[in-house]
Amino acid sequence: MPLPLHQAKAELFRILGHPVRIRVLELLQAGPTPVRDLLAELDVEPSSLSQQLAQLRRARLVTATREGSTVIYALAGADVADLLRAARRILTELLTDQGALLAELRAADRSARSRPDPASGPATTSTAVPSPARDRTPGVRGTPVPGPPVPGPPVPGPTVPGPTVPSGRSVPSGRWPAPGTPGAGCTAGH
Repeated sequence: MPLPLHQAKAELFRILGHPVRIRVLELLQAGPTPVRDLLAELDVEPSSLSQQLAQLRRARLVTATREGSTVIYALAGADVADLLRAARRILTELLTDQGALLAELRAADRSARSRPDPASGPATTSTAVPSPARDRTPGVRGTPVPGPPVPGPPVPGPTVPGPTVPSGRSVPSGRWPAPGTPGAGCTAGH
């Protein structure tokens, strides 16, 4: 029974999922290349390159011909080069979008820092350390996302039935005991 199309595509992308194989395919876009030239361009051991080339051959993405003692590799067809160009275009678009988003976030952050804080009086340039609750920019550490001020610690309230700690005693609403206190679960000795 033949492989369903979606599984065949997944297998193709699995084969393409190794950086050395991708680099080999990129190098072969320039034309047929001897193994020694591929080795000179790549920072891998000969045995590792041999394994990667074997995978590409089995997937029929490259062909190998022998001229004397030299083995020359080439792309199996123009479609492989087209696929690599398509991947490059997609990545360029994604990175451009991410760069634009990052610039927008930085501009918003600068704008938020220069706005007056109603709680502190007249406008000043903020020198506060970003709060971890505001550091939520995906993939960009240390870039605060502008937004409302982060509220302070919760005010202790009356004890109400609700979450209990392992000791069975009730905990004030919205609060858990500090680590190391009785009923806080695991202690430092464990």
